Amino acid sequence: MAGRRHFLRLLASLPAWPLGMAMATDFAAVLPGRPLVFPRDHGAHPEFRTEWWYATGWLALPDGKPLGFQSTFFRVRTGIGEDNPSAFAPRQLLVAHAALADPALGRLRHAERSARSGFGRAGFSETRTEIWIDDWRFAQEGDVYRTAVRAADFSYALTLRPDGPPLLNGRAGFSQKAPDPRHASYYYSRPQLAVSGTVTLAGRPQPVSGKAWLDHEWSSELLPEGAQGWDWLGINLADGGALMAFRMRGKDGAGEGLWAAATWRSADGAAQVLAPEAIGFTPRRRWRSPRTGIDYPVEWQLRIAGRLFQLRPLFDDQELDSRRSTGAIYWEGAVILHEAEREIGRGYLEMTGYGEAIRV
Repeated sequence: MAGRRHFLRLLASLPAWPLGMAMATDFAAVLPGRPLVFPRDHGAHPEFRTEWWYATGWLALPDGKPLGFQSTFFRVRTGIGEDNPSAFAPRQLLVAHAALADPALGRLRHAERSARSGFGRAGFSETRTEIWIDDWRFAQEGDVYRTAVRAADFSYALTLRPDGPPLLNGRAGFSQKAPDPRHASYYYSRPQLAVSGTVTLAGRPQPVSGKAWLDHEWSSELLPEGAQGWDWLGINLADGGALMAFRMRGKDGAGEGLWAAATWRSADGAAQVLAPEAIGFTPRRRWRSPRTGIDYPVEWQLRIAGRLFQLRPLFDDQELDSRRSTGAIYWEGAVILHEAEREIGRGYLEMTGYGEAIRV
């Protein structure tokens, strides 16, 4: 699902913006049967309410030590000033989020930026993946992606090369989030991205290489009634395959959740979309944040199409606290997938709504 929708909380933190106006806007609808067409659908879809490009992955430093990385860019149509010809009208808001998961540090390094689209400072393309805020950028050159971020205590410049065509989630890219198909997004992934580039820590640039996962998703719907949050994972399998799975959780967090979905791509490229009843998330170990007191299940047993897997974190403290900007607190981190205690893949896990419910 790759929600990454904490940027909507930014809107709620700006009381000068009349959010009721945004709710009355005639956003484009997500409808089944609408085919995804490339390269056009790599670009932005500004007629929809929300959209995100979300890249995560594992990197290796020259000494072999691992790092996790995240590069996320969001676009939100605010519904504000759409009839106002002024370039200052905040019709489209952009937010960028970057993080490095470093076991040597034992917590995330992260940074954020936000801006309204326009004036050359921030913008996006509708014909290919290209979105930027100042010198932070995520963009395609041909079918290759490049992302560059510069923060106070880290920076990176990475190239991500796909191994094949986009992986369509749900029904040919129509991804339901609840039993009611009105709650849906258009959603595709680019797993098994080969990564190369440079990470700079403590002023020292170091070459890195690894594997990454890209999600691109856009929608106009809010979360289904009764949803507290979600658990999502994207795993690059060691055999060249890929696994995306998510579940929407209710307010009590019990059982299998409100809805679940998964896409399994085998090593030969064949994709299988799994029904909700074929997917199960069972917490096995929890970790409590010493900063926020939020209790997260950081180890899981997964049931996918009759097979059992174990999911474990690179390290426990991968909580991202953005209360000073967007107001959201959630867990977003590098994880390892095992089957019968044998490592079979690496990727990222996102868990939201374990403190306050996500208001999306």
